[in-house]
Amino acid sequence: MSVAVRLACIHDLDLVAPLFDAYRQFYQQPADLALAQHFLRERFQHHESVVLVATDAEGEGIGFVQLYPLFSSVRAARTYLLNDLFVAPKARRQGVAAALMHEAADHVRALGAVRMALTTAHTNEAAQRLYESLGWRRDEQFREYTLTL
Repeated sequence: MSVAVRLACIHDLDLVAPLFDAYRQFYQQPADLALAQHFLRERFQHHESVVLVATDAEGEGIGFVQLYPLFSSVRAARTYLLNDLFVAPKARRQGVAAALMHEAADHVRALGAVRMALTTAHTNEAAQRLYESLGWRRDEQFREYTLTL
């Protein structure tokens, strides 16, 4: 499969929003394309995230990754959270996720970031294999905690 990965902008909203909506549905959220469009529009308008989109040879959106900028106080440097990664079912197991991950790393490296982080479910073994094959390492030193507000 021929895959092109590029930086998305607000003009790509109609291309990315259905993928984002499908991503949310994957995590048991109800289908809501209007919500997906609104959420992404806000991120684009306020420059609050970086979205990369993968397209096939016909220009159809087949995957995306969304990155949020953070900072490391200890390293006094910018880092990024790879928060969202999704590949359309018809395009899975064809290198799309790896292409998105490579482009994400190249993009944030060019922005001067010193690290990227992500979390995944303990049961998501396919994703864990992908991440580890791309050089990502599971943190064995720190535990992650969350507080639901």
